[in-house]
Amino acid sequence: MLKGSIVALVTPMQADGTVDKKSLHDLVEWHLNEKTDGIVVVGTTGESATLSADEQETIIASVVKQVAGRIPVIAGTGTNSTVTTLQHTLAAQKAGVDACLIVTPYYNKPTQNGLYQHYKTIAENSNVPIILYNVPGRTGCDLLPETVERLSKIPRIIGIKEATGKVERCPDILKRCGKEFKIFSGDDATSLELMLAGGHGVISVTSNIAPRQMHEMCAAALLGNKAQAEKINAPLMPLHHKLFLESNPIPTKWALSEMGRIPAGIRLPLLSLDMKFHQELKEALNHAGVLN
Repeated sequence: MLKGSIVALVTPMQADGTVDKKSLHDLVEWHLNEKTDGIVVVGTTGESATLSADEQETIIASVVKQVAGRIPVIAGTGTNSTVTTLQHTLAAQKAGVDACLIVTPYYNKPTQNGLYQHYKTIAENSNVPIILYNVPGRTGCDLLPETVERLSKIPRIIGIKEATGKVERCPDILKRCGKEFKIFSGDDATSLELMLAGGHGVISVTSNIAPRQMHEMCAAALLGNKAQAEKINAPLMPLHHKLFLESNPIPTKWALSEMGRIPAGIRLPLLSLDMKFHQELKEALNHAGVLN
């Protein structure tokens, strides 16, 4: 079942940018042990924009095989081309993912009807559950609640990752689409608030760094235990914000490298975290209790 803390997993890389398969395997095992509720591979945080199609397929197949049904595996398959998105979605479907996370087409700036037709085409030509992904800050277009309502009537479209930080959209979308339609926060800082408003979980950057705490926070929030969820979330709040000191996943990969979880590799045009932010992020990591 898709709910709780779903990590938007980084793609570990060596200094030359090659994918580090061993570190990827070890990260997945760590998340399984720490009770992460689901894994998104090759999404934005996984640097999908600079991974080749072959690399994406290899990573997806590897994680699906390793997880072996213990928790859901979701593949990021969205691009700004409907044809290419469908190709990626069909490849992920063949690999055995539990769902595909499909970002709104970036750069093209489609109309609301264009967005509807984009998702409709993919849903009607594939057999895998689809989670919409709305992140206007990166894509330049906003998937509005009325369009989400139209899309929710297509059986294979099961939910949305709402990364606007506008928590008020959650009850609006639930009212329009029904309680079975899953709403995931795409903004760690407001994820608790969204779950208390009826959301089903978070597709999380912070879970890369503090998987157990995020799982426990989500579990408490989904049970309606606001006090317990707030208690767990409070030490994480600086981290929720500081992991965006520079573009995601720059701070997250640097933090994981400091924790000894992955090498420091990242692909151009992204660079490693600027030195001026190191101390600030270290303080947030210490505050969260994840850096010894």
